[in-house]
Amino acid sequence: MGLFVSILVELCDYLLIYVGLKKYFYWTMTLHEAKNSTTVNLNKECHTTNAIFQPLSDKICMRKSYCENILATFMLVILPIMPVDATAHPHVFVDVKLRVSVDKDGAFEGVEVQWMYDDFYSLLLLTDMGLDPDGNGSLEDNELLLLDGFDLNWVEGFAGDTIATRNGKPVVLGPPQRNGIKVENGLVISTHFRSSSGMADGIIIKAFDPTFYTAYNLVGSVIVEGPCTAKVQNADLDAAYTMVEELLYAMPASKAEDDFPKVGEAFADTVSLSCVF
Repeated sequence: MGLFVSILVELCDYLLIYVGLKKYFYWTMTLHEAKNSTTVNLNKECHTTNAIFQPLSDKICMRKSYCENILATFMLVILPIMPVDATAHPHVFVDVKLRVSVDKDGAFEGVEVQWMYDDFYSLLLLTDMGLDPDGNGSLEDNELLLLDGFDLNWVEGFAGDTIATRNGKPVVLGPPQRNGIKVENGLVISTHFRSSSGMADGIIIKAFDPTFYTAYNLVGSVIVEGPCTAKVQNADLDAAYTMVEELLYAMPASKAEDDFPKVGEAFADTVSLSCVF
C-alpha cells in the first residue's frame, strides 16, 4: 500500500509539471473540450470520487480531493497524449499579496510579502513535517510555531523572489522578517517583511522566480501605506508562453529540466510606485 501511495504522489507531481503553465495561469480548457465525450467535475466532493482512490489517505480526500482530481484528469486526458519527457516548469504555485510601506516624506521603508502556497505543495509540506495529523486543514498554535519561518531560511545570494528596481538598477531589500504564519482550508500562508531605504517614487517591484521553478501570481490590490500609489501592469502571458515554447524547442529535450531557461520574469506582473507631494 505504501508503494502504491508513493507512486500515486509521483504521478501527481508529474501531472503538475506537465500542466503547470496552463493550470496556474487561467488554464480553462475543460475535460469535455479535451476529450469529446468525457466530462469530469474537478470540484467534486470526496464521496463522489472514483472508488479506486478511496482507499488512499483520508487527508488527501479531506483537502478538496486535490490529488484524486488531478489524477483523474491525468488518466482520462493527459496520459494518452503526454510526451515521454514531461519536464515543464513550474512545480510550485504561490499567490502573492504585497503591502508597501512609505513614510510621510516619500521614503521607501520596505515591502510586506504574503505567500499562499497551492493545495498540493501545502499538503506535501504539512505531511512531511508531521503537522495537521487530523487533516482538518488548520493547525494548533504549537504546530504553527513549528511551521513559522520554514520558507525564510534563505541561502546566501537568494533574492527572495521579490525584486525591486529603480531606473533599471537594483533596490536592496533587507533579509526577511517573520510577520505571521497560518493555514486556512489546508493552504499554508506565510508573511514576511523586507526593509529598504531611498525614495519610493519610481520603484518597480516584481514577484518572480527567475528559474520558474515556482510560479508567483500577484492577487488583489497592492496596498501602499503612505503618500504614494501603486499601478499594476499585468504580464503578457501570451508572449511569455511563446517565448518559453521557442526556447524549449531550441534545446534538446534531455536538457529541458536541468537547463530550463530563466523565464520567470516574463510571467511577472509589474508594480510601479508613484508619489506626488
